[in-house]
Amino acid sequence: MPTAKNEHNEQAVRHRWVALTVVTLAAFLDNLDANAVTVVLPDIQKDLGATFGTAQWTLAGYTLAYALFLITGGRLGDIYGRKRLFLTGVVGFTLASVVAATATNAEMLVAGRFGQGFTAALMVPQAVSVIITMFRQDEWPGAFAVMGIALSVGSVGGPLLGGLLAEADIMGLGWRALFFLNVPLGVLAVAIAARYMPETRSDTPLRLDITGVLLLTVASLGLMYPLVQGHELGWPAWSMAVIALSLVLLGVFVAQQCRRQERDGSALIPPSLFAYRSAKIGLPLVVLCYGGVASFFLVLSYHEQVGLGWSVLKTALVMAAWPIGIIATFQIAWRFSGGHGRDFVRGGALLLALGGAGVVWTVNSGGADLNWVPLVFSELVMGFGLGLTAPVLTAVVLGDVPPENAGVGSGVLNAAIQFGSAAGVAGVGAVYFSRLDSGSDIGDFSSVTSTTLGVNIALFVLTAVLATFLTGRKDAAEAAAESDAGGTQSEHAAELAV
Repeated sequence: MPTAKNEHNEQAVRHRWVALTVVTLAAFLDNLDANAVTVVLPDIQKDLGATFGTAQWTLAGYTLAYALFLITGGRLGDIYGRKRLFLTGVVGFTLASVVAATATNAEMLVAGRFGQGFTAALMVPQAVSVIITMFRQDEWPGAFAVMGIALSVGSVGGPLLGGLLAEADIMGLGWRALFFLNVPLGVLAVAIAARYMPETRSDTPLRLDITGVLLLTVASLGLMYPLVQGHELGWPAWSMAVIALSLVLLGVFVAQQCRRQERDGSALIPPSLFAYRSAKIGLPLVVLCYGGVASFFLVLSYHEQVGLGWSVLKTALVMAAWPIGIIATFQIAWRFSGGHGRDFVRGGALLLALGGAGVVWTVNSGGADLNWVPLVFSELVMGFGLGLTAPVLTAVVLGDVPPENAGVGSGVLNAAIQFGSAAGVAGVGAVYFSRLDSGSDIGDFSSVTSTTLGVNIALFVLTAVLATFLTGRKDAAEAAAESDAGGTQSEHAAELAV
């Protein structure tokens, strides 16, 4: 006679593809917004009469909030139920999107973006658990492939959709339509998840490290606020004092993590992770690489729209070459990087630098009559570079981390990517916008854009140099074959690529 538990399990298995669809939709929403906002940002700034600092916070606020609460979001799902956290995250993300869509001033928009990042950190980590708990292990590759395709569509479609919506100006909404689009999709995700997504939780969940989250949050904001606002405020003395205090707080955070790990093993970022050479070198490498990527396209978007006067749609179409390049080489790296993961990371970073140099050459030589053809080709080369790097990055960075720690290692790695993106937007953006204060003709834009993108190219070259020192003991195929850790790493590989 079937028991209630057996009936529940059978129902969960029967509805697993529906559940996968809804969590994939949530991951798509997260990726769509993350990629679309960069293109429409100059329009947003102009419409709200916002400062350059606000533009930086619109991007950095989202990724910083996501990075700070990503690991905690996964642990909350383990403790209180993954379905409950997923639904909470989707509802919160939808409401935060409404705040951003109806923003009447810059502060309201930034608050909405912080809210989106925080709630995305609640909903996105639950996607892995749906695949791990509802699918057989032999079905994992197919399930992760579905998610990877959705993320790729979000990556390519995000900028294009943002450009189309801003250009079409539907009902006079302009860029606001991008955020309003999340509302019906969010409602649909909640309705499907409430009916078909089973409730699961960990039998042995780790405790929450609230103190660690607070310390890291205050220290991160203390570092980024002066970087973003410093040039607009004239770099007052207190900004340097805040940065120094934040560095002290980071030291306090490290000490607190060591004590927490010794006491009950529930540190937010286990210090033991840095005992392994691949993580010790790899995590700073990830911050450098993604800091360069995120800020590169912020600078380029402003050059094209504000400096050259291009439309949002033209900018979006030209920038579409970047994710297309990623998709073109993603599968090549995933299938053929076996035993050569470190070489793929190094080669991909050098391609990023080469493509970036092509962009700088195009900007310098083109001036006001910049030709979009070499720009597209250069962006395509950059896409090839990240497409070769991202699929194997998880396996290489966690190359000598034991399988039992691969799950938490992947979580820390993904948080490092988001934090690096936020830091890049804050730091490189500060260099760019502070130099634009002196003038706004095309000569100024070309000079400042070229000089600033030189910083990004240096970050890519440094990434390639650091990749040489990785251990590289695992390859992508080995990582994908591992049980629980393999599922986590496969999902992260799909997400990293876009």
